[in-house]
Amino acid sequence: MTEVSSAVHVERLHDGNRVQTLAFLDGSPYENAFLAHLALGNSALERCVRIAFEGGEVAGVAFVGEHIVLASRAAAMPQFAACASGDERAIVGPRETVRAYWSAVRGDHAPPRLVRDRQPVMAVERGSLVVAGIGRIRVRPARDDEWAVVARHSAAMISGEIGADARGELPEFRAGIRRMIRLGLWWVGESNAELCFFCNIGAWSERTAQLQGIWTPPELRGRGLATAALGAICRTLLRTIPSLSLYVNESNAPARALYTRLGFRDVGELQTMFF
Repeated sequence: MTEVSSAVHVERLHDGNRVQTLAFLDGSPYENAFLAHLALGNSALERCVRIAFEGGEVAGVAFVGEHIVLASRAAAMPQFAACASGDERAIVGPRETVRAYWSAVRGDHAPPRLVRDRQPVMAVERGSLVVAGIGRIRVRPARDDEWAVVARHSAAMISGEIGADARGELPEFRAGIRRMIRLGLWWVGESNAELCFFCNIGAWSERTAQLQGIWTPPELRGRGLATAALGAICRTLLRTIPSLSLYVNESNAPARALYTRLGFRDVGELQTMFF
């Protein structure tokens, strides 16, 4: 069992510590996009955010729920470990942070079934975006009547990422897709009246919006559809958003090549452990 230092205390996110929390997260705005999204009050999930203080200064921020999402110095790891249930589905954060957290909990935790050791975080701004093939693909927010198609492809993307996953059959998964579509967060590419590309905005802050769920159906790959569709979506979103970011598995060479072609650059590195 890891010793918990009395010099560090943990409290819930509230209006009194919100400004300090956001300033801490802004030190790595792309790696911390999800936590900043919650700290801005963009989701009811902010109730699961914990802030660690040491000497009156923020030492770490964590989302403690079905997943653990971390932005923390080493001193706060034991406190965050004490807040966790031990049966979360994933641990996510900057690579060295996740490694330090795992060192604190591994003796009392089941081993991960899958580790994405290096996940480069990439970002693009309006001035660095490179678009090609604009006009080949029509891009737009998904419509509510398309939710079943979007949900099916989203579930296929998740299964391809982490292996067989049954969440696509869960009513709450489908309801979440519909809610995101109604909020205008799911985008699609359409070619010859067929949906050929999917992505969504998973989190946003004052600095960036994080793209996720990026997916081209396997039978439509190799035709340049993703380059044209994602480029057009990025161009549209960057009219009102300072930057777009995402993270990708280091081993996914085709995806990394796609993002690099569009002008994305490396700005950080995450690690994810799945349980």
